Amino acid sequence: MLDKYWKHFKSGTDIRGVASDGAPDGQEIDLTDENIKKMTAGFLLWLYDDTRVQPEKMTISVGHDSRISAQRIQDDVVKVLQGAGCHVLRCGLASTPSMFMTTVDLACTGAVQITASHHPFFRNGLKFFTRDGGLEGSDIEEILLHAQNGDILPQKSGAVEDVNYMTQYSARLRKMIQDGVQAQDYAHPLSNFHIVVDAGNGAGGFYAKDVLEPLGADTSGSQFLEPDGTFPNHIPNPENEEAMKSVCSAVVQHHADLGVIFDTDVDRGGAVDSHGEEINRNRLVALASAIALEDAQGGTVVTDSVTSDGLKIYIEQVLGGRQRRYKRGYKNVIDEALRLNKAGVNCPLAIETSGHAAMRENYFLDDGAYLVTKIIIKAAVLRRKGKGLEDLLKELPEPVEAVEVRMPILAEDFRAEGEAILQGLRTCAGHQPHWTVGAEGCEGVRISFDTQAGDGWALLRLSVHDPIMPLNIESNMAGGTHLIAGQLYVNLRMRENLDTSPLETFISND
Repeated sequence: MLDKYWKHFKSGTDIRGVASDGAPDGQEIDLTDENIKKMTAGFLLWLYDDTRVQPEKMTISVGHDSRISAQRIQDDVVKVLQGAGCHVLRCGLASTPSMFMTTVDLACTGAVQITASHHPFFRNGLKFFTRDGGLEGSDIEEILLHAQNGDILPQKSGAVEDVNYMTQYSARLRKMIQDGVQAQDYAHPLSNFHIVVDAGNGAGGFYAKDVLEPLGADTSGSQFLEPDGTFPNHIPNPENEEAMKSVCSAVVQHHADLGVIFDTDVDRGGAVDSHGEEINRNRLVALASAIALEDAQGGTVVTDSVTSDGLKIYIEQVLGGRQRRYKRGYKNVIDEALRLNKAGVNCPLAIETSGHAAMRENYFLDDGAYLVTKIIIKAAVLRRKGKGLEDLLKELPEPVEAVEVRMPILAEDFRAEGEAILQGLRTCAGHQPHWTVGAEGCEGVRISFDTQAGDGWALLRLSVHDPIMPLNIESNMAGGTHLIAGQLYVNLRMRENLDTSPLETFISND
């Protein structure tokens, strides 16, 4: 069983920790060379158990995003893999989705990506793939248990080969655009198309230089393309308000036709239309659904639990598909889509409002560059018809107000306390005349409020990883989110192990 120290490295389906100096509150580096080597050995032992392939017959790729600790960690990972007899493909700076694709295109037994996604510069981590996709949380626990126990491998001598797989990955995306747009000038389908790319100084700068420009696109005004692991300009995160404002401004300033933005390791993406309006969260889910359902009429789209009522109307009444709300966590929605397809349900897309989007046609891999590529193809096709992406979204009902409030749980056993809080709210909601508890029940407690109580909905849930209870509220009327928040506060303030001060602050800022 994992002890408390090793368990803290588990972050859902990844390993994460402090890898560099500069962390606040005196946090010490815990992704030390010794720990990284133990974790890598743990992965190799897990991979042998999973495949029954001897390490000396394995080919394993290793890549990283732009973080300042990447080189050190890559050296540690490669040393362990080589020392166990593996053939190691050292890929250097690479996107996370590309590392999965090495298991497809380069027949790698496994892949390791060194990344902590959008987390601060001082953090880093390890993400693992096989040909079946990313690992499950239970797999990460097995890897960490090997590390905790100090399990080691027989020492042999493997080979290390430097491979620039991103060249092959970029060529695949270019061909997608050429085939998808079918322009008269096949080789340059994006001629006279102006696209601004914001890579946030992560690993996504290749998209402007190696994908768009060779196809004839004007990428002037693109920003933060150079990798810089200190992230000096803004957090590389399409969910971050500052980041989205930055790319929106760049699109307007340079009169671009489209803007795209990536997180650090490019497994998430977002877009901006020609008017500088965000295509993010519910709007991004709607756009991806419209694209995915074109070739899957009546299909089901799996989304996370915090999507709006308007999105459900759009998917089911406008697009003619079905929506399956499911638990937050990109791996959760992907696994649910895989389950549905196995059960015979036509499900072409799994997507979170955070920007993780996985399409069936692309191995259900959450790939921000692939999603953005599909959006660019659609934008180019619409442009020939004198239309834009905004025309595709004009029938999406959008709320007047939306807010998320995150409340800390103070109890040590935060999961048990969180479940008790949810049960208390569920019981209370059943006795309120203007409230209706959602029937889906995929996660937390979702409540609809009629026009007298705020004309909207709220979802209280337990965070996937942290002792936090996020509360999402949307309303179709001005002042509605405050009205709904005030009603919920009456119940939640009675929970002594829930810090409701963030909710109080929101209510007081009316």
